[in-house]
Amino acid sequence: MYPNLYYLFKELFGISIPALKIVNSFGFFVAIAFFISAWVLMKELKRKEKEGLLSYEDTKVIVGKPASAGELLVNFLLGFVFGYKILGVLFDANGLKDPQAYIFSGQGSILAGLGLGLFFAGLKWYDKNKAKLPQPQETNIRIWPSDRVGDITIIAFVAGFIGAKLFDNFENWDRFVQDVWGNLFSPSGLTFYGGLIFATIAIVWYLRKHQVNIIHAADAFGPVLMLSYGLGRVGCQVSGDGDWGIVNLKPKPFSWIPDWAWAYDYAHNVNKEGVPLLNCTWDDYCTHLPQPVYPTPLYEIIMSLALFGLLWYFRKKLKVAGRVFALYLFVNGLERFMIEKIRVNTKQHVLGFNPTQAEIISSLLMIAGIALFLLAPKLQNSKFFNAPPKKQAAA
Repeated sequence: MYPNLYYLFKELFGISIPALKIVNSFGFFVAIAFFISAWVLMKELKRKEKEGLLSYEDTKVIVGKPASAGELLVNFLLGFVFGYKILGVLFDANGLKDPQAYIFSGQGSILAGLGLGLFFAGLKWYDKNKAKLPQPQETNIRIWPSDRVGDITIIAFVAGFIGAKLFDNFENWDRFVQDVWGNLFSPSGLTFYGGLIFATIAIVWYLRKHQVNIIHAADAFGPVLMLSYGLGRVGCQVSGDGDWGIVNLKPKPFSWIPDWAWAYDYAHNVNKEGVPLLNCTWDDYCTHLPQPVYPTPLYEIIMSLALFGLLWYFRKKLKVAGRVFALYLFVNGLERFMIEKIRVNTKQHVLGFNPTQAEIISSLLMIAGIALFLLAPKLQNSKFFNAPPKKQAAA
């Protein structure tokens, strides 16, 4: 396992770059998943725009204005936080020993924060000043759904992170109450379905605000969500973040399966779980599981990418709007329900049963998928799912 990019580069290429310790492997691959998924989403939204299924919004903007005090302040604060934390961890020798703990602590470099904050504010002032007009002008521009992918990605990231943290702490309530603030602000401990639910609510609100046809947009999101999930699981597998399966001491069913794909001990895992490794020089990441487990993130990578291919194929075959997303809900729920049978997770106690949180939600997703598939023809004229008449919107 590679808890951060420093160990990955050192092991694979023999290159030692201490600054890479601040780049968590899980976060790195999640970021890649977001970028690739955003690009695929933009392409799919553009296809639907060309087919006349998604339309634009007329938006009033004022060009030629100098940078406002609010814009300068926001850019200064962004630069300050980045400099205070990210540059601070590079300048502090102790910071590189445990970058994640440093970033989520109160430590930082005020000098680096002020310097980068002023630099960011200066860039914004320069950018606005060079386009300044003697008399600012109001104009209308057309903004298509594909133009909003950047905003959608940021909203999905922020809302998804909040939801993932809240659901994880709810699922592990005993651990949460022992250290409330520590668990809330810890970079670890994320539940996918919490992120999915919160991100979905936030994105639906955003799409309705900007008059985007939700049901056609949802069909574009379906394959992309499956892709992003599969790519994100690469980060879980590479870092060893605890999303592994139950102990697996069974013999391999087929000789051609690599040993590490059947049962794995997750040496150097980022959670530092297990027993000590002998003669280890990986700082604090010197543990491995005493018994091998099912590498469930690997299985989810394979299944999710295969299901993305399935959804990508059917995106043009299913003509009734909403049915591609319905298919996504069903296969996503089915995949997660199946993997939960061999995955480590916290059990809930519901009506005499002991399902995991993910099993409950995945079952509801399968039911919702079937219901949406059957009801999709009746939703075509729904005011909630369809964009309202066009109107001028202030920027």
